Amino acid sequence: LSNVHRGTAFEQRSLQVLEDTFSMSLRRVGGKSDGGIDLVGWWWLPFSNPPLGLDGKTHMSSSGTLPDPDGLPRRRLRVLAQCKAEKKKFGPNYVREMEGVWHTQSRSLSPSHSLSPSYEREGPDVYSTVALLLSESPFSQSTLLRAYKSTVPFLLVQLPPTLVYSPPLTSTSESSPTPPNPAAIGAVFPNPTLTNLVNPLVICWERNSNAMGENMSIGARPGLWWHGRKLRSWTP
Repeated sequence: LSNVHRGTAFEQRSLQVLEDTFSMSLRRVGGKSDGGIDLVGWWWLPFSNPPLGLDGKTHMSSSGTLPDPDGLPRRRLRVLAQCKAEKKKFGPNYVREMEGVWHTQSRSLSPSHSLSPSYEREGPDVYSTVALLLSESPFSQSTLLRAYKSTVPFLLVQLPPTLVYSPPLTSTSESSPTPPNPAAIGAVFPNPTLTNLVNPLVICWERNSNAMGENMSIGARPGLWWHGRKLRSWTP
């Protein structure tokens, strides 16, 4: 695949994973006016102390809160995401770049600024904005440290390529268990700023405890937990 096709495929896969497991309703943006953003939308999370004004079961309150099918009030956080499908490790320069984009877009969300056409505003309120970085390759230690120290609410997600089984070279060769490849399992890294914003939500990477070797990635996926219980993925 060309770099363009590979990048597009990774964006689509990232979009699907985020919708299926993270309660995010996102859309792809592209072109010269995308401002360095690949995906934009909303993250629907439980609200520990929902504001007054929740109107029935199907209508959104003036505060942007909706009840899910379990009756749990959910608020929406704005999401700005970048997707990188590169073979080399994800470097800290992308974190710095996203910090600049985040500050620019956060200012544009204030009442005194107009929002760029790529990010049409939904609703009357200004929402907290989360910076999301998705990578097919592992994050470098300097990248994780940079994001950890940032005052921007960051979530870093590694979605490695799907593993391909390689059969023995000859029919007489003996197969042996393949050691697990940590880079092929995936990981999530919320920074303290984001953790404080979404508390008591817990973001983790759930692994299949019954799988071994190359199969460790089977059934492994991101997961959200709320007060000790698995949180179902839901969007309006």
